[in-house]
Amino acid sequence: QVQLVESGGGSVQAGGSLRLSCAVSGLTFDDHAMGWFRQAPGKEREGVAYISRGGTRTLYASSVKGRFTAARDNAKNTLYLQMNSLKPGDAAMYYCAEDASRSVITTTISDFRSWGQGTQVTVSS
Repeated sequence: QVQLVESGGGSVQAGGSLRLSCAVSGLTFDDHAMGWFRQAPGKEREGVAYISRGGTRTLYASSVKGRFTAARDNAKNTLYLQMNSLKPGDAAMYYCAEDASRSVITTTISDFRSWGQGTQVTVSS
C-alpha cells in the first residue's frame, strides 16, 4: 500500500511563495525517483519538476526553471517543492508521483505509477 499525501497548497498573491510537501509511505523511498506534476482545469497534466533517487539531480519544466526547486529528505520519506515568484499561470492542482521504473531520474510520465490526491494552488494577480 503505497501512499503519497501532498500538503502545503493554498492561495497566494502573484510573486508569493509556497512550499509543497509530499509524505510517502509503503515503499523504500530512496529507491524511487519522484516527480511533481500539475493540472489546471481544462488542461492536460504536465510535469513540473523531477528529482533523482538520491536527490542529486533535478529537472524542471522551462516554465518554472529558476523559480521552483525540488528537494527530498529521504530520512523523512518526504518530497518538497519550493515555489517562488508564483504567477497566475502556476495555479493548478499539484501532484507528487513515484517513479516505478527504478530509474535514477526519469521524465517519462508512464514511469510514474503511484500518485497523490493533489493539493490546490491558487495565485491571484
